[in-house]
Amino acid sequence: MLFLLIGRRLGRDKMGTDAFAVGNLILGAAYVLQLLEGSVGRSWMGVVNHALTLGALLAYSVGGLRFFDRPTPLLRPLATLVLGYAAVQILVAWAWGPVARYALLSAACALWFGGMVVVLVTGLRTFARDLRAEALLLAALIGGIGVLNAIKLTKLLAGGLATLHMDGHFQVAFYVYMCSLATIIPPFIVWLVLRRLTDRLGEMAARDPLTQLLNRRGLSEALKLQPRHPDGARLLLIDLDHFKRINDRHGHHTGDAVLCAISDVLRGAVRTEDLVCRMGGEEFAVVCPGADATIAGGVAERIRQTVASTVLRQAPDGEALHCTVTVGISGRFDDDASLEQAMRGADAALYRGKYAGRNRVEWSDTTTNQNQGQRALSDVPVLAGVTCDP
Repeated sequence: MLFLLIGRRLGRDKMGTDAFAVGNLILGAAYVLQLLEGSVGRSWMGVVNHALTLGALLAYSVGGLRFFDRPTPLLRPLATLVLGYAAVQILVAWAWGPVARYALLSAACALWFGGMVVVLVTGLRTFARDLRAEALLLAALIGGIGVLNAIKLTKLLAGGLATLHMDGHFQVAFYVYMCSLATIIPPFIVWLVLRRLTDRLGEMAARDPLTQLLNRRGLSEALKLQPRHPDGARLLLIDLDHFKRINDRHGHHTGDAVLCAISDVLRGAVRTEDLVCRMGGEEFAVVCPGADATIAGGVAERIRQTVASTVLRQAPDGEALHCTVTVGISGRFDDDASLEQAMRGADAALYRGKYAGRNRVEWSDTTTNQNQGQRALSDVPVLAGVTCDP
């Protein structure tokens, strides 16, 4: 019931809580049947109980996949597994007796839990890398169930159904562990859901909703997490030339599409370690860690040329929209604390470039600007002077 209530509040992305709710419901039904069955043997309740137990494992596994953004169907595989395993149990019991049926469940559970542990451990570098501690704890808890089921299998094969009597030490330890997990796992999953929600809210707060680039706050946070580079970093401020004309002539919807296209161009033009940010409106920023003047100038010029040579959008009237950008490059800065000074320097360089004719790269250091930045218009003469007018 708890997972159903949480899932209703989450909207479309339920993070697997709907599958976890189904797993809890099925497992609860299995335990009720086990209590009603009484002594172990050939009862139909035992067959249904075992089938539901395996079905609960499937539901929990699907919930885990959905939690980690792997959409997975549940109802049809669940019905197939429960009905198929019930049929297999009947055949196994008919051929080898009830001990084989119980041993089959222990073996299946041991393998299933072992597989879940392997998936979690291998996922520490991929889908679970942001939840390493939680994934390791869950793997340890699940691994304990797998080990107990493996031990139960060996005892069943050696001692038969007598192993399952509740007056035995192993069976008591088995159910104490299971009951302990029943009190630990549900709140643990709720904690994971809350953790994921918090992370997503933080990600939303750090991203521009239109382009999904970092926003100003996200850039500052990313710089705090970056290892300090001995060569510092350079900041590139990028402004679209005459962007207002696109909005005025073709509407804001087309203008938004152009901004998204520019974002894609920036992602492809920078280095893998560079941070791309939308500052607001038609202004973007790129932080180049460890970049000297030559590297920063190369990135800026590549951005300028790529934007100028790219068809960003087909206008509603069929015209191909091109755009140019002016880039201002700051001097070296070391961390987030010195970012503001770098921002002022790059901003001043950007506006010098605007007044000098646009579609160019300008430096906050005028000496560097004279030596390296004046190549902007000569490198692509065919496109020189192109503005946002189609």
